[in-house]
Amino acid sequence: MFGRSALHRAGGFRPENLGQNALNLMGNIGFSLFVVGVLVFTIIAATYEPEDPLFHPSDKITTFLTSTSNATLRSDDSVVKTGEDFMAVNQTAFAAFINITDVEASANEENAEGNQVDCDASVPIDCKDSEVFHLMMKATIERFKDIHFYKFGKPAVGEGANSCDMAWRYRPKDGKSAAFYKDYRRFVIHKSDNCSLSVASIGDYHSGLNARKRKRNQKAAVNDSLPTVESDKAFKSGKYLVYVGGGDRCKTMNHFLWSFLCALGEAQYLNRTLVMDLTLCLSSVYTSSGQNEEGKDFRFYFDFEHLKEAASVLDEAQFWAEWGKLHNKKTRLGLHLVEDFRVTPMKLADVKDTLIMRKFGSVEPDNYWYRVCEGDAESVVKRPWHLLWKSRRLMEIVSAIASRLNWDYDAVHIERGEKARNTELWPNLDKDTSPKEGRNLYIATNEAELSFFNPLKDKYATHFLDEYKDLWDESSEWYSETTKLNGGNPVEFDGYMRASVDTEVFLRGKKQIETFNDLTNDCKDGVGTCNVAAT
Repeated sequence: MFGRSALHRAGGFRPENLGQNALNLMGNIGFSLFVVGVLVFTIIAATYEPEDPLFHPSDKITTFLTSTSNATLRSDDSVVKTGEDFMAVNQTAFAAFINITDVEASANEENAEGNQVDCDASVPIDCKDSEVFHLMMKATIERFKDIHFYKFGKPAVGEGANSCDMAWRYRPKDGKSAAFYKDYRRFVIHKSDNCSLSVASIGDYHSGLNARKRKRNQKAAVNDSLPTVESDKAFKSGKYLVYVGGGDRCKTMNHFLWSFLCALGEAQYLNRTLVMDLTLCLSSVYTSSGQNEEGKDFRFYFDFEHLKEAASVLDEAQFWAEWGKLHNKKTRLGLHLVEDFRVTPMKLADVKDTLIMRKFGSVEPDNYWYRVCEGDAESVVKRPWHLLWKSRRLMEIVSAIASRLNWDYDAVHIERGEKARNTELWPNLDKDTSPKEGRNLYIATNEAELSFFNPLKDKYATHFLDEYKDLWDESSEWYSETTKLNGGNPVEFDGYMRASVDTEVFLRGKKQIETFNDLTNDCKDGVGTCNVAAT
């Protein structure tokens, strides 16, 4: 019964069947490879998490935005970059700064034209005198050698007989961001017995309060009031886009930005006004309570004045109030409802209704707003990163810190936290980021235990964000303005604000040393991910 094999009985090795068997075998192998390929692709697609594009240099942002990926974001919450950090600096616009020779030439010209007067050392200092003005400008330029000055305001009387306040517009000489800054300081002027003048001292950052007083009708320094609806007629003739629901709320801020900028990009593509909810839920990763916190204001974190001037946006509460007033039996405003993120913006381009409402369900991740900008839409809808800047109130804190350091410092970003304790994914991070010799440093870090850096204090002047708490405490301008913005309720200087300020101070350092580029050979996202991150 077992004398002949099954293969032999089937005639599998007969010469006339060899060609057919070979073809069958190749077909089976090909199908098997196809099945394995599909399985591998499915696993990769399900588990791949792209790096957060906010933390790439500008050339890599373009690369990322033209890629095709639909996974949730894997973010580094210790670094916070927004649109202004990726803007190319217009060096031509910054070339015409004021040199000390310009001040001296102007002073010599005025002295030649002026009349010599008798000396009286007892006469108080006249802050409006041109000689005093030129003296203060020259002293400022000589004192702050790492700054380029673009405009000096006329001095104002300070406090006391010999003090004058003066404001100026400037930017750091080696500045990498496309921005101007403003400072105003108090000067003490000394008059000798022969009436010659000299600057005895220059006060701290923003000490010259009398030079910053605004005129009665001048608008506030930060104008982030809500946009207004001009008229009922203008509202009815407008076209709007609103996103409703979804699973993006209380996620990390980077997740929120990725989704919000998708919505803003679609609104711009459709030439519609984006109806936006200015209330945010702050993720627990940024809160001192460790819980998600509702009731935060978009304007705490981002420059709403810049956004509303550069894009067409409207507050959600204002919109629905106006809609409820006008949408009645006599006036029917068209509503186009979309409940599937796979309906692309291109398919909505010809919709004539007043409002397009995208309604998102409860099943994640298909209810994430950014899903709208995936697939075919990814090459059409562009996220307008340049429209989203950090809050000017936070940037004032950044300027204050950099100014107290005279814009002459190096900066190190030390990313440790949980990564330093995970030696499986980051085997070298702990020892590579331990204190080493270097020049004076501002240390931007997510290391909670700052005593870790104590060995540096014996040799270096180290600086951390918490040294500048007076810039956001109860007596600060930031505290006063955010409390007013929040309806009289104090605002916590939370983890996201800290990361925002830390990042910007770091970026203004003369030399910037990054954890995963300069200090350690460990991969940013763990062992085996370096090649992926570089592409």
